[in-house]
Amino acid sequence: MKTVIIIPARYSSVRFPGKPLVKLSIGQGLQKTLIQLSWEAACRVKNVEHIVVATDDERIRTEAESFGAKVVMTSEKCKNGTERCAEALKNLNLNADLIVNLQGDAPLTPEWFVEDLIEAFKKNPDTQMATPVLRLDRDSLNSFRLDRNSGRVGGTTVVFDSDNNALYFSKEIIPFFDEKRSIRTEASPIFHHVGVYAYRPEILSKYYTWEESNLEALEGLEQLRFLENRCAIKCVLVDSKGRTFWELNNPEDVMKIEKAIRKI
Repeated sequence: MKTVIIIPARYSSVRFPGKPLVKLSIGQGLQKTLIQLSWEAACRVKNVEHIVVATDDERIRTEAESFGAKVVMTSEKCKNGTERCAEALKNLNLNADLIVNLQGDAPLTPEWFVEDLIEAFKKNPDTQMATPVLRLDRDSLNSFRLDRNSGRVGGTTVVFDSDNNALYFSKEIIPFFDEKRSIRTEASPIFHHVGVYAYRPEILSKYYTWEESNLEALEGLEQLRFLENRCAIKCVLVDSKGRTFWELNNPEDVMKIEKAIRKI
């Protein structure tokens, strides 16, 4: 299976402008940009044909090429990372069996998250799109609640059916559960949607032709366009193996990411 990882990166983030170029301290007085750390995370994934940074910004292009990344330029009109991946694939004219969208703000993504995702496609040829999901522990759930209570838009949660097909994704914490009536364990009933997607080329090309959907616009979540167009999204359960996972959504996340990077 020929697999390509595309890292979409844009400068004009609403919540954190210039996010891909923010420098993070990685220990011993060293710093690296967010886009470089995300590219290095992609490089740790086994059995990948190509890794490409897709951007519409020359500053990001210059930075990515400085550490040896291949870059493809895409339009400023791309509304989200999936549209950018679709355009990048077209511009590159690559013959790929699977495209992985590893977002440029997720340097803590363990390589086995992506490898498990790829394996899910090998086991089920009918799968058109898949994404990893991670059961939240109590500390992570508290981090989600802190973001929401502070008025910040942070991580995404997901609910799925008995076949592990996604029912809905939200920036709110779903499903609601009453802890007073629930069994209190270290694991919570909430699943964190890890911001990585894998697509067959055909469904990725279709996405680019669909209009932005209603729920997508309301939640600000690109994957909802697939659900509203009746495309199943397979949720692949992954294990953090004790590693902290968090995306850099807001400036307040920088210290958390830096602390976790030093432990890798």
